[in-house]
Amino acid sequence: MKRAGAGSGDAFIPLHFAAGDALQFDWSEERVVLGGVEQKIKVAHFRLCHSRKPLVIAYPGEAQEMVLDAFVQALSFYGGVPRRVIIDNPKTMVAYVTRSKDRIFHPRFLALMNHYVMEPVACTPAAGWEKGQVENQVQFLRGRLFVPKPAFADLDALNDWLRLRCEELANRPHPEHQDRTVAEMFEDKRAELRPLGRAFDGYVEKTVRVRSTCLVQYASNRYSVPSRFAGQHVSLRAYAGRIVLVSGKEIIAEHKRRFTRNVSYFEPWHYVPLLDRKPGALRDGAPFVDWQLPEAMHRIREHYMAGKSGDREFVDLLLLAQDHGIEVVETACELAVEENTLRLPAIINLINQLVEPVITPLSDAYTYPQLTLRPEADCKRYEMLCSAEEAAA
Repeated sequence: MKRAGAGSGDAFIPLHFAAGDALQFDWSEERVVLGGVEQKIKVAHFRLCHSRKPLVIAYPGEAQEMVLDAFVQALSFYGGVPRRVIIDNPKTMVAYVTRSKDRIFHPRFLALMNHYVMEPVACTPAAGWEKGQVENQVQFLRGRLFVPKPAFADLDALNDWLRLRCEELANRPHPEHQDRTVAEMFEDKRAELRPLGRAFDGYVEKTVRVRSTCLVQYASNRYSVPSRFAGQHVSLRAYAGRIVLVSGKEIIAEHKRRFTRNVSYFEPWHYVPLLDRKPGALRDGAPFVDWQLPEAMHRIREHYMAGKSGDREFVDLLLLAQDHGIEVVETACELAVEENTLRLPAIINLINQLVEPVITPLSDAYTYPQLTLRPEADCKRYEMLCSAEEAAA
């Protein structure tokens, strides 16, 4: 509804949205129990204005990569693209408001809008009625979904449940067409949404320098990259649920996004090349503590480390993965355990057998070339050649 003017009380003009025209978006803050711990989360609320179909997605925060991810998920959920999206003025979406009240949208959010060819419409500050549907939804769904506090193992499980509940709530009568449900209205007008197309790659990017410890920092945590990039600058792409490191056009590392504080997350394979010079670090190096190796490799490691030169032998085995790939080395270790041949030369022999090209034998029915004329000796031709050579001399 729209405010109409002064009087004995506030008056509003009801708003009307055509099918496929507008989507409203807002954030709310809720409390839930995840993994047995009560915590505060942010919830992205979407409401398709004509059909009133809702969607909510929970996040640890409302950083820009969460905004981008939420829109990608919402448009996938609705299966199409409306012409406009009505939002507030958060800094993750609106970078600047001019004196004339024009909005300068954040470049990354604008890239999202341009990708889907949607028009962003920022509300007038303190004029919540301009997106009243989603503001009312926040209050309504808080009572339906977050009281009492939902408890789940993790955020993914919570979001699976929230999506199912949104589908169930869409079976309520439509507020303006009581003989139809929200879900029925949505299905009837789904064709008014524009085709979805390819999903937007919703990351926030920054350049970071790799420390000598092969770590890069994002937010409050650190993530490892392959040791050859130590001291270099690489591109860090932060998604809502993962961290991707890129050098040039090559993805060099990928980690699950963490929301702890001051913790380093290692991929032990990133540090294996350094063990060639410092094999003793295999025992006490932080990346290798509690390294969850495949069962066969873990057994071989324990066998080697019990010996005097076990560090060096197991490091030599790990280094073979650089040349032949981790999968080949793992397979060779499994075969070695099965055959009870745990010595390094035997495992190297198994690796060589795995990587050598296999020559497929010809079938028994293969027909070899056959001679059609029996060869005959012709000494006259030889004598002619000899005579020619003597004449030339």
